[in-house]
Amino acid sequence: MNNISVFFLAQGEQSADAVMARLAAFLRAARQTLDLALYDMRLSDPLRAQLVSALRERAEAGVQIRFCYDGDKPPQPNVAAGQDPAPAGTSAFVQSLGYPSRRIAGMKLMHSKFIVRDRQSVWTGSTNMTDDAFTLMENNILEIDSPALADYYAQDFEQLWEKENFEHTGNIHTAPVPLTFSGQPAEARVMFSPGCGLEIDTEIARRVRAAQRRVRICSLLINSGTLIGELGNLLHAGRVAVDGIYDRTQMTEVYAQWQDVPSNRWKIGALQEIIARAGLVGKNSTPYTPTGRHDFMHNKVLVIDDTVITGSYNFSRSAQFNAENILFLESPALAEAYSAYIDHLKSKYRQ
Repeated sequence: MNNISVFFLAQGEQSADAVMARLAAFLRAARQTLDLALYDMRLSDPLRAQLVSALRERAEAGVQIRFCYDGDKPPQPNVAAGQDPAPAGTSAFVQSLGYPSRRIAGMKLMHSKFIVRDRQSVWTGSTNMTDDAFTLMENNILEIDSPALADYYAQDFEQLWEKENFEHTGNIHTAPVPLTFSGQPAEARVMFSPGCGLEIDTEIARRVRAAQRRVRICSLLINSGTLIGELGNLLHAGRVAVDGIYDRTQMTEVYAQWQDVPSNRWKIGALQEIIARAGLVGKNSTPYTPTGRHDFMHNKVLVIDDTVITGSYNFSRSAQFNAENILFLESPALAEAYSAYIDHLKSKYRQ
């Protein structure tokens, strides 16, 4: 018990069946409960059949299964009021499975992607439940056996389930819990937004500021002003190595949004300087459309010395106000595993 394992995804490097086999094995180990909090769930018929089989087997064995999912936003969301788009189809997909479910409302996003099994184990990370997420995107999946950690996720799930709106959820006081990774001692703390959104942003900045050896980025977006400021300070001080990979196409779209907001324009030059000075590698993905090819560099990872920070939480202002989860994982061995993955992605996309 109290063990952590990680599975790294990269475009064209694993089959959808391989990811689904791992997910089905996690689900099939349930004995009492499965609680799934999902942002995007739309699977092709072959993958859906495998999921249905695993869930049905558990339901017939008496396992209670529940889903919380992000409610489809309007086709034309009110972006000026802060409403974010959400891919259509998740509601219909979840409802087609036939288990108790709650559509989680709110102006922003119920952006978590986690499963709590028997209040003992957690499946989490950056990976949505879609074919594209399984095969075309860079993502990471964590499986953690820890009753103490699972209990925090279960508390967040219950808040979502009861309120059917995430806007006053996630204010859960958490403490680090002991784990092992590759037979070595490790430690994990989870935090949830929106309840702890500001605290998460502050904690990430504090850890970047305190870095002694390295800060490695593997992130879809880098648009938190706090994080941009701290990375700029680190690079100017020149005492800590900073490098990594991001999604160039998706950030180009963010630059256009910043240009329209006078108070955000400073970020454009600041981030471009960070990218140049740190030599960040950019993946050229397909520009976002609801129905297009989704091949984003979708991770949300920071490696700071021997700490890994990851989860559903993009390094953005929006993430503070979404329903998200983020892990602070203390483990030299795990940090090396993520570091090797970042090296692999950098070399893959350096062209």
